[in-house]
Amino acid sequence: QVQLVESGGGLVQAGGSLRLSCAASGRTFSRYAMAWFRQAPGKEREFVAVISWNGGMTYYADSVKGRFTISRDNAKNSGNLQMNSLKPEDTAVYSCGLSNEYTTSHDEYNYWGQGTQVTVSS
Repeated sequence: QVQLVESGGGLVQAGGSLRLSCAASGRTFSRYAMAWFRQAPGKEREFVAVISWNGGMTYYADSVKGRFTISRDNAKNSGNLQMNSLKPEDTAVYSCGLSNEYTTSHDEYNYWGQGTQVTVSS
């Protein structure tokens, strides 16, 4: 069993930056691909970024490509999402997840954190 806790969300002005963190309990974090998803009010959960188990591969949604960077530190059982040039449309609850597959489909993620709110003001 793995438990995930996100942190780092908050209120920021458009054009600003935030760094989200995902801390994992247990020793198996390095076995999984890790991804970030987000969900805005009234909208479906949306894929943001994924990183492979060893950090060798990353993939981003078109909407965040060039602005967000996903990373992980298996020695620290943690991952991050650096978000730059934030836009009001980035406002959402951001959650990290772990999957046995390197995938953008949220159905394939077995473990989830509780989420952290990101609000970008115009």
